[in-house]
Amino acid sequence: MIENSGTSVTNNCPEYNANVPVKLPGTIEKFVDELPIPQVLNPVSQGNDSAYYEVEMKCGSHKFHRDFNETIIYGYNGIYPGPTIETMRGQTVNVKWINHLPLDHFLPVDKTLPGAMNNPEVRTVVHLHGANVAPDSDGHPEAWFTRNFADVGPKYSRQVFEYPNDQQATTLWYHDHALGVTRLNLYAGLAGFYLIHDEHELSLDLPKGKYDIPLMIQDKTFRADGSLFYPANTVPPASVHPSVVRAFIGNTMVVNGKVWPYLNVEPRKYRFRMLNASNTNGFTFYLLDENNKRQPFLQIGTDGGMIRKTKRLIEFPLDPAERLDVIIDFSKFAGQTITLRTEELNLQGFPETFKEDVMEFRVGLEVECEDESKIPIKLRHFEKLKPKKMDPKPKTRRFVMTEDQDAQSRLMLTINHLMFHDPATETPEIDSVEIWEFASPIFNPNSPLGIPPNITHPIHPHLVQFQILERQDFDINDFNEQEWINNGKGIKLGKKHPPDPSEIGWKDTVRVEPGKVTRIIVPFKNYTGEYVWHCHILEHEDHDMMRPLIITEKNCD
Repeated sequence: MIENSGTSVTNNCPEYNANVPVKLPGTIEKFVDELPIPQVLNPVSQGNDSAYYEVEMKCGSHKFHRDFNETIIYGYNGIYPGPTIETMRGQTVNVKWINHLPLDHFLPVDKTLPGAMNNPEVRTVVHLHGANVAPDSDGHPEAWFTRNFADVGPKYSRQVFEYPNDQQATTLWYHDHALGVTRLNLYAGLAGFYLIHDEHELSLDLPKGKYDIPLMIQDKTFRADGSLFYPANTVPPASVHPSVVRAFIGNTMVVNGKVWPYLNVEPRKYRFRMLNASNTNGFTFYLLDENNKRQPFLQIGTDGGMIRKTKRLIEFPLDPAERLDVIIDFSKFAGQTITLRTEELNLQGFPETFKEDVMEFRVGLEVECEDESKIPIKLRHFEKLKPKKMDPKPKTRRFVMTEDQDAQSRLMLTINHLMFHDPATETPEIDSVEIWEFASPIFNPNSPLGIPPNITHPIHPHLVQFQILERQDFDINDFNEQEWINNGKGIKLGKKHPPDPSEIGWKDTVRVEPGKVTRIIVPFKNYTGEYVWHCHILEHEDHDMMRPLIITEKNCD
């Protein structure tokens, strides 16, 4: 990968004017900026089986579009996206995360939220999403720290995080996880890629080097001066100001920090590691050629790494925090333009046609060198977990996506009507396997998926990788949530749906769809201690759709 961040680092934060009006997306010219490739970070020191990095969180000056002014972002090493960390399986990576950000946020902070009350506005802690790590390096939301470690949260315990990378080759990402301000810190730019390779992956002759490109896809809204816009209150306004909003949907598409970029590609195979790093919005991606014909993705991986066999997809869904590893073969499209698009609806359920474009691939006429990469049929051994054949039988836990009111009488999303600081109810034993079932009863069968109230919740348990078993319809009008949580009764179940073809593999984030029960099977192994699990819609996570997860020692009695 090459260094081309598009962000310049400054010692002082650029000014931010919250009174500048919002820029209309129709006034922004598409496909005038080349896609930046996040730079790969070099370690401060390196041994045979370990590497040490230092990463500084600070203000940067970033230009999102050719016609925008440079504007403030928060970035790892002052750039957005943050630098990519690459490592081999089994090589321990140690990172000192250093906060040199200001104490006051440039985005609107709701100080009534847990974690934000009576604390500095800008607090950070880094979560390596999808990593198999000990709890003190996981980025617990209460392990936050401020500039120069002046203030720290109740779970803070170390400056240098240790990542053993004892998992198969995969695409992870790191991002902020501080309690009460995650939605703002990530939106401000605190996100980056973390890639694990292994010998098996390298033996497959997949596209590599400059033909292996991560794509961080987000939707954002901008002010007329090119600065980031984030709403300070709900519509109609809440009594609290600023107030957390229930959801944030941007009006433009941003890839690797550029609005509607293009990428010049050769007529050959490329590998793209696609990440939805949006706050709220889920997407369904597809490729369109110049004749308005859809072209295939060749899927090789999910959140947790390689799948069993290469899979041909014409489209696939991707919710916040989900990743999909694909190959696109441009060899038959020399001289043409291929557009990455998404099926986008407005709040009334009509196509948001202007926002459907994501980025362009401009295919050249010749390859620089002969394309020796391959598209393997078989990728990696994959053992499908079958609950009925397991001994002992997995324990089942049941959860309902619920709604409650907070102390300010605002609607908030919860799980089983519990908030983050309620005592832990999920305490699985190490080396156990459990089935988790999520019921989402807030559903209007006459509205499309993604249009309120039909919101999909991307649920992410820290530490674990799991498999999706199925989704099943249920009658929301004949549902006793407490009886179902307690004993699995009080529910009228309907048709079963297998996982989407793109979801068959190891996952760390699952879409819990409205009007359905979503079932996953989860092995708990390697570490004990305190983690969390939550909805990865960041506005939901910050407004109490997060729960503690405590992995306990095995009870041998």
